[in-house]
Amino acid sequence: MYENKESILATKSFDFSKRIIKMVDYLYKNADPKFSSIYQQVLRSGTSISANISESQFAQSRADFITKLHIAAKEANETKNWLKMLHENGTLTLTQFQSMDADCSEILALLVASLNTAKRNEQNNKRD
Repeated sequence: MYENKESILATKSFDFSKRIIKMVDYLYKNADPKFSSIYQQVLRSGTSISANISESQFAQSRADFITKLHIAAKEANETKNWLKMLHENGTLTLTQFQSMDADCSEILALLVASLNTAKRNEQNNKRD
């Protein structure tokens, strides 16, 4: 079965959300509770990526589709920031950080490619 970029993106982002949830659960059980507000931030931004990609699949217009993907990209970028912060304060090991950051970076790259394609298609349709 052929999977387009959007369905690959939806699958990868959903899987990433599951990893974020497991990571935050682990942090609440094993890491310093004084950083719990950061755990909540990474949980919110990390799961929001998948939610916005899911919403984009039923966008009301091309502009709405682009907006949802743009929000997902912003959330991915924010998640990368929280992951880096958790690593640099010693909460995540280098291995944990690199694994989560690599997945998030891959999703962000797919989002940027999808956004570029959608914007290009939008401009091409305006010319026709």
